Amino acid sequence: MLKAFKYRINPTAAQSVLLNKHIGAVRFVYNLALECKQMAWVGNKANLTCFELHRQLKDLKTECEWLNEINSQSLQQSITNLDRAYTAFFKGQKNFPKFKKKANGGSFNIPQNVTLENGKLIIPKFKNGIDISLHRNIKGNIRQATISKVPTGKYFVSILCETGESVKAKAKINESTTIGIDLGIKTYIVASDGKEFDNPKFLRKAQCKLKYIQRKYSKHKGKRAKRKLSILHERIANQRKDFLHKTSSELIKNHDSLAIEDLSVSNMIKNHKLAQSISDASWSTFVTMLEYKAEWYGKNILKIGRFDPSSKTCSNCGLINKELQLNDREWTCKGCKTVLNRDVNAAINIKSFALKNILSGTDRKNHSELPTMVGVLTYESSHAPLVQAGSSLV
Repeated sequence: MLKAFKYRINPTAAQSVLLNKHIGAVRFVYNLALECKQMAWVGNKANLTCFELHRQLKDLKTECEWLNEINSQSLQQSITNLDRAYTAFFKGQKNFPKFKKKANGGSFNIPQNVTLENGKLIIPKFKNGIDISLHRNIKGNIRQATISKVPTGKYFVSILCETGESVKAKAKINESTTIGIDLGIKTYIVASDGKEFDNPKFLRKAQCKLKYIQRKYSKHKGKRAKRKLSILHERIANQRKDFLHKTSSELIKNHDSLAIEDLSVSNMIKNHKLAQSISDASWSTFVTMLEYKAEWYGKNILKIGRFDPSSKTCSNCGLINKELQLNDREWTCKGCKTVLNRDVNAAINIKSFALKNILSGTDRKNHSELPTMVGVLTYESSHAPLVQAGSSLV
């Protein structure tokens, strides 16, 4: 099993300069390769492979002699990463690759020759080693490492290791050990057993201070104000990440199966009234944490379709309330007269839908998005004044 361990490194002034050169050179090669691939396709309809671009590095180093200071494997890896981004785009998994910006900090990968000796990180071009804060023991054999720089000027290394642990068998799915989860904004999580996790709203709580520093930065554009802004954003991100890790770990360790909705966050943030709150909640990051921690501990993540009426369906009798609005936090079922809490009801339905999918062996997520004959009939009738006898619909 592969696991990554992240540590802070404390380079000397000379090492910081060389690290910055590595980050800048890798960004330069990535952007140059991206532009080269685009020009090759527009001009000649040719697709340059990563191997062809790798072979061009020798000529590039002759033209740009300063690239000889950089670990050649890191430069090759940047081209490999670009090729993977291209492949993911054409498979429909990611957006088209973008040019990297210096303002984002940056990173570079070391695919091999990474060791730890006497509290120092040993990598190519850094023979004396870089001081590293090993706040926890590393497990397994080191495969590769990625060094990154954040906007506040700190450096971190993420070390990927092969732990030698076998992938745990998935726990058996049954109702008693399954919990439904409804993600929200006002309350971050409402579970089917009634337990709630409040939304800390770290970004909203820091809005006043952020606005003050941003006004100051926009007027003076000084390094001091920019650094203060970066420090505050880093603190908010660290607080959010800490909350997400603790919450996801608690849910994974206490339940064998978790049922969640397949949310389209990218579409939801197009609502400008809710965009900031949804971004602050980081639902996508939270779901990602649940998924990889479920792999670690042998747990199950069950997903239902985004169009399944989890909020509008009465969890007691199954009646669908088509008149339910977003601001209706409680509603009374017209069928069984049960007073329902919107979020708890949704969490119970998410669990119920997910278990039905597993037990019946069907995929509601895919079926809910397929066209129906009634829908096609409605479309045809709205586009044709009259369905003539003998037509394909009669």
